[in-house]
Amino acid sequence: MTTARISSVNHTAARTSRQGRRARSGSHLVPHLFLGALVVYFLIPIWWLFVASTKDVGGLFNGSAGALWFDKNFALWPNLAELFTYNDGIYLRWLGNSLFYALAGGIGATVLAVLAGYGFAKFRFRGRNFSFAVLLGSVMVPLTALVIPTFVLLSELKLTDTIWAVILPSLLNPFGVYLMQVYAADAVPDELLDAARVDGAGEFRTFFQVAFPLLRPAFITVLLLSIVGSWNNYFLPLAMLSNTQLFPITVGIGLWEGLAAGNNSGGHSLWGLIIVGSLVSVIPLVIAFLSLQKYWRGGLAIGSLK
Repeated sequence: MTTARISSVNHTAARTSRQGRRARSGSHLVPHLFLGALVVYFLIPIWWLFVASTKDVGGLFNGSAGALWFDKNFALWPNLAELFTYNDGIYLRWLGNSLFYALAGGIGATVLAVLAGYGFAKFRFRGRNFSFAVLLGSVMVPLTALVIPTFVLLSELKLTDTIWAVILPSLLNPFGVYLMQVYAADAVPDELLDAARVDGAGEFRTFFQVAFPLLRPAFITVLLLSIVGSWNNYFLPLAMLSNTQLFPITVGIGLWEGLAAGNNSGGHSLWGLIIVGSLVSVIPLVIAFLSLQKYWRGGLAIGSLK
């Protein structure tokens, strides 16, 4: 009788375990399908951009293979050669300008954000709360709303149509300061800083040798976001620059698009150059994200720190 009961209990437990595994499998299926749909949704534009870059002008507008598949004429390499040689290689100049603006503005904005965020987190001074409230308020202001006042200010300083008209406004990153303040407040213990000061370390040495190694994940995160923001900046250089030799990629491709839409390209179709130029402009950002991915993920995990 006892053996029969034990066998019945074991059978019931096994059946309950199988039902639980099926329920858990069914509950995980919906999130996986949703994530898979999001991946497809975000990858389709990238796939279309790559496929369109391999077509010539005829295949781009009159091809029979469809928008999401390759044409019989694979013209990626001729398109790239034409892109880099058109108008005396102006695209390479725009590419170099974008790289310079992104590095100068991104690195400068990150340095200022790290110093300001660390100061807000670890120092007490008069007007600290008010200054931080103004900083949080500036995060809410869209950047496009500041372009016209910035243009008026820089025009008074005779800096419009120069590289400084693009770099100087890019140095201000209120969100980066806020991010560094939140991270520094949790990641850098006050006791560790006090111990370094007791040992005779000055404030600069304490920051660079004690605090900064702990702030490295957030530093990489702010650096990446600042570089991406500077690289994708369109409205600011459009308003500040009139010399085509100073254009970044965003404004240069916009110039080509305007000429192509108005049929002012001198009998040369610019749509192929616009598409392959857009593809090339994405590659540096992809490389930056992939190379700094582990630091970026670590920097975003601010809420898990105690």
